[in-house]
Amino acid sequence: MNFQYKPDYETVKQRYDAFWHREIIDRPLVSITFRKPGYRPFPAKEYASQEERWLDLEYRADELDYNMSQTDFLYDAVPSVMPNLGPEIFSAWCGCGYIFGPDTTWSIPAINDWEQDAHKARIDFNHPLFIALVDFTEMLIERGKGKYAVGLSDFHPGGDHLAALRDPANLAIDLIENPEWVVEMLTRSMPEYYAAYGVFYNMIKRAGMPTTSWLASPCDRTFYIPSNDFSCMISKKMFDDFFLNGLRQECQFYEHSIYHLDGPDALHHLDSLLSIPELDAIQWVCGTGNEGYHRWIQLYQKIQAAGKGIFLACDVSELPLVFETLKPEGIWFGSVSGVKDFEMADRVVKRITAWK
Repeated sequence: MNFQYKPDYETVKQRYDAFWHREIIDRPLVSITFRKPGYRPFPAKEYASQEERWLDLEYRADELDYNMSQTDFLYDAVPSVMPNLGPEIFSAWCGCGYIFGPDTTWSIPAINDWEQDAHKARIDFNHPLFIALVDFTEMLIERGKGKYAVGLSDFHPGGDHLAALRDPANLAIDLIENPEWVVEMLTRSMPEYYAAYGVFYNMIKRAGMPTTSWLASPCDRTFYIPSNDFSCMISKKMFDDFFLNGLRQECQFYEHSIYHLDGPDALHHLDSLLSIPELDAIQWVCGTGNEGYHRWIQLYQKIQAAGKGIFLACDVSELPLVFETLKPEGIWFGSVSGVKDFEMADRVVKRITAWK
C-alpha cells in the first residue's frame, strides 16, 4: 500500500512494525510535519451555535481533507485524520447529555441514582451522534482514498466512561460505597465498547486502510490508545482492584496498544501499567509546567527497562541527553519541537540515525 501523501509508506510501515517489537531497522521512528509553503487556512464559516459547527460534517471533512493536502509528512509521519466528535462520544451514545464547546466537548452524567438509572446507560447504535460519526468516517474515507488514512475516534471507554456516566467525584465515592455497581457497569460496558469499536474498525478495513487514531501509528489489525484519566483521583490499590484487569483485557483485544499516561497525579499507577504483558508502549504527558526531558529521565528509563516502547515528545535541544540516557530500540520521536525547516529536520534525523 502507498498513499499519495506518503509514497514511501511501505518502508515507513516496516519501521512501525519494528517499533511494536522494540526493535529498529535503520533508526528509531521520527515523525515531523510542516505546512506547505504558502499555506492558507481553510475559509472560515460562521455558525449560530457550537453544536451546529461541530455537526457540519461536510465542511469539517472538507477542511480536514484540505489540511492534509497542505501538509508535508516527513520521515515516519503518517498522513492520517481522525473523525473527532469529542472525547466522551462513547458515553454520549450510552445516555449522557453532550455539550459542544469551542475546542472540546463535555458530557452530562446519566446515572444520578444507581438503582433508578443504571439500566438506562446502554449503548444506542441509532443515537444521532453515533450515526453522525459513521457519516463523518464515511465522508473522510471517501475523500482520503489513495491519499491518507482515516483513524478511529477518541472513545474513552472503561474508567473514563464510568466517570462520564456518573461524574468523577461521585465515581470516586462509589468505589467505596457502591463498588458492586462500579464492577457491574465496567463489566457490562466493555462489550458495548468493543462492538462500537468494531463498527468503525470494519469501515476502515473495508476501505483498505491501516488502523490509526489520534496517534498516527499504523497497524494492519486492531490498535488503540488505552487510558484512564480518572485514575489521577484514586489510589494505586483502587486502580488495581477496579481497573487494572479491565485494562489488561482491553490490551488483549488490540494487536498493538500505547497507553496514554496523563499527568504527574497518575504516575503512581505506572508500575501497574508496566505489569500488563500485552501493552506495547507508553505515551507520557507531563502536563503544563512540568516540561523538560531531564525531569523524567528515570521515568523513561523505567519504562524502557520494563520492555515497553516510548512515544517521546522532546525539544531538539534535548536530543543529546536522550541519546545518553536511553536506548534507540522502541523509541518513537512522535514530537520534536524546535525543528524549524527541512534542512534542520534532515540534520536531526541524520543524528538520530547515528544513535547506537
